[in-house]
Amino acid sequence: MTYCAAISVSAGIVFCSDSRTNAGMDQVSTYSKMFKFESAPDRKFTVLAAGNLATTQATLAQLKKDIRQNADINLHSVATIGEAADYIGAVSRSQQEKHGNEGKEFEASFILGGQIEGSHHRIVMIYPEGNHITSSKDTPYLQIGESKYGKPILDRIITLDTSLETAALSALVSMDSTMRSNLTVGPPIEMLIYQADTFILDNYHRFEEDDEYLRELKKSWDSRLKEAFHQLPPLAWAQNWKKIADGNNGVY
Repeated sequence: MTYCAAISVSAGIVFCSDSRTNAGMDQVSTYSKMFKFESAPDRKFTVLAAGNLATTQATLAQLKKDIRQNADINLHSVATIGEAADYIGAVSRSQQEKHGNEGKEFEASFILGGQIEGSHHRIVMIYPEGNHITSSKDTPYLQIGESKYGKPILDRIITLDTSLETAALSALVSMDSTMRSNLTVGPPIEMLIYQADTFILDNYHRFEEDDEYLRELKKSWDSRLKEAFHQLPPLAWAQNWKKIADGNNGVY
């Protein structure tokens, strides 16, 4: 299983991904799911990948090959992030069809984020079918893979005005929540922070399983959650519930 998230705020983009692949409890491997494309000076892209490992690897290999061979359509020639998403979706579909089977076991999904000179930074999610969606003002983040456990923290914290540092912390807490609930998602955790309009992708971090900061973050988050829980208002309606029960002789 995989969990990848990208958060697009006014200040830039935060990318976060785990590195665990699982083909059964006794077949756990580590593969990076974050890929940077930064050779062109007027554009910078980052791709997060989830799904069938063979399909994602073949798709990324084709993207790199098209750049090397200066294909008619490649990540250096597209004019917009939307065109780049359409191109990646088409390559992914082509790789899936090579297997001669439309089954889900060959499906892959991607998050593409970045910026082309003259336009704003953006993130888009590319479905296995090849189509894509973008983030919005109300939901300035996208997820692929095991998304449900890490979603609540993003919903509560992230807005367009959120700072990149807060967005990065939210992404790590989101990842920690996912790892806590799903053992098939795990470290190393990769994070990339892109500051808007800089066209630089060097703010990269890799957190190993024994990373001291990750341990401290998890410990602090667990402690604060328990503290907040114990400070919740008491169940004031409990007395009303008892009165209703007494009035009905326990029958509802």
